[in-house]
Amino acid sequence: MEGSTSIKKKVFSGLVWTYAERFLAQSISIIVTVVLSRMIEPEEYGVIAIVTVFITFADTFAINGLGNALIQKKNADDLDFSSVFYFNIIFSMLLYFIIFEGAPFVAYLYKKDILTIVLRVMAIRIPIAAVNSVQQAYVSKIMEFKKFFYATLFGTFFSAVIGVIMATRGFGVWALVSQYMSNTIIDTMVLWKVVGWRPKRMFSWKRMKTLYSYGWKILATSLLINIYGNIQDLIIGKKFSAKDLAFSNKGRQFPSLIADNINTSISKVLFPAISEVQTDRKEVKKFTRRAISVGTYILSPILVGLAVIAKPFVEIILTDKWLPSVPYLRIMCLVFLLQPIQTASIQAMKAIGESETYLKLEIIKKAGGVLILFISIVFFRSVFAIVLGGLITEIFSTIMNIPTNKRLIEYTYFEQIEDVGITFLITTFMAIIVSFTGHYIFEKHLQIIVEIFVGIVTYMFLSIIIKNNNYVYLRNTVDSIVRKRRGK
Repeated sequence: MEGSTSIKKKVFSGLVWTYAERFLAQSISIIVTVVLSRMIEPEEYGVIAIVTVFITFADTFAINGLGNALIQKKNADDLDFSSVFYFNIIFSMLLYFIIFEGAPFVAYLYKKDILTIVLRVMAIRIPIAAVNSVQQAYVSKIMEFKKFFYATLFGTFFSAVIGVIMATRGFGVWALVSQYMSNTIIDTMVLWKVVGWRPKRMFSWKRMKTLYSYGWKILATSLLINIYGNIQDLIIGKKFSAKDLAFSNKGRQFPSLIADNINTSISKVLFPAISEVQTDRKEVKKFTRRAISVGTYILSPILVGLAVIAKPFVEIILTDKWLPSVPYLRIMCLVFLLQPIQTASIQAMKAIGESETYLKLEIIKKAGGVLILFISIVFFRSVFAIVLGGLITEIFSTIMNIPTNKRLIEYTYFEQIEDVGITFLITTFMAIIVSFTGHYIFEKHLQIIVEIFVGIVTYMFLSIIIKNNNYVYLRNTVDSIVRKRRGK
C-alpha cells in the first residue's frame, strides 16, 4: 500500500513537472513558429518538412525500443544502461553514414539540390539523439521529471533565439536548420549535466539480447507508425509540391504543438509509473482511466476551439500567405483530439509487457491506414483528401483500441465511453455557441478575442453545472497545491 502511495506521488509530481516542461516548450515554440512563419516562405518550410521525414525515420532506429526496454525492465542497472548507450552510439553513427551517402539521391528524387547539404547537416542530430535517449530513459526510470524541465528550458529558449536572429538576417532555410539542431544539442548537453549518470566501461551482449527481446517489438511498431505517418508527407512533397507540403504541415503544426503538451506528458509519466505496478491490473486501469479522461478534458476545448477560429487565427497570426493551410488545420485539430485516448492505452500496453499485442494492433491499424491513403491518392487526387483520410484512419485506430483495453485491463466499453463522452458533448456544445457568436462579428481581431472568451466561459460553466469529474479532480488538485504552498 505504501509503495502504491509513493508511485501516485511520483506520478502527480511527474505530471506537474512534465506539464510545466511541455507548456514552456510549446509556448516558446508557438511564438517562434509565428515569428519565423512571417519571415520565411512556405517553399523553404517545405524543404525542411521533406528532410525531417528522413531524420525522423532514422531517429526511430536510433532511439526507440531499447530506451523503452530500460524503463520497462524492473531492475535495470548500470550494465544495462551502459550497454545500450554504447550500442546506440555505434549504431547511430552507421545510420548517419547511410544518410550522408544517400542525401544526393533524395535531392535528385525531389529535384532540389539544397536537400543534399541540408539533410547531411540535420542528420548530425541522430548520434546526438542516441545519447539523449539513454539520458531520458534514466530520468524516466527514476521518475525525476524536474530534470527534463531544465533541459527543455535551455534548449528551447536558446534555439529559439538563434533561429529568430538568423531569420531576421535573411538566412531562410538555414534559420530553421539552426533552430532544429541547436535545440537538440543544448537539450542533450544540459541533460548530461543535470542527470549525473555516466556510462561505465562495461558492455554485455547477454543483457542486450534480453532488452532486445522486448525492445524490438517496440522498435518495429515505432517504425511502422513513422513510416505510415511520414509517407503522407513524402507523397505530397513528390506528387504535388514543396509548397503544398508546407501548407499541410503548417495546418498540422499548431494542433500538434498543443496536443504534444498533453500526450508527451502522458507518455513520459504513465509508462514508468505503470511499469512499477504492472502486476496490479486494477492500478494499471486506474492510471490509464485518469490519463485518458483528464487528457481529453484539457485538450478537447483547446483543439475544437482552434478549429472554430482557424481562419481569423491564421490571418492574424501567420498572415494571409498561409491561408491555404486553414482546411488542414481544422482537420488536424480533430485528428489530435483523439490522441490522449490512444496514447494512454498504448503506454499501458507497453508497461505491462504487451509489446507483441501493441505491434499486432499497430499492424492492423496501419494496414487500414494505407488502404485509406491509397483510396485518397488514386480516386480523389488532392492534398485535402489525403489529410482527411488521416482523420478517418485516426478514428479507426481509436476504435481498434477499445476491445484491447477491455481484454488486457478490464476497461469496459461503457467505462471508456463514459470517460470521454461527456467531455466531447460539452465541447461540441461549446463549439456551436462560439461559432454562432463569431458569425455576427466582422472585425477579425475583435472576433477572435470574443470567441475565445465565450468558449472559455461556456466550457467552464457547463463543467460546473454538470459537476464534471475531471473538472472536480483538477480543481481539487489545484486547491491541494495552494494549501501546501500556504502551509509552507
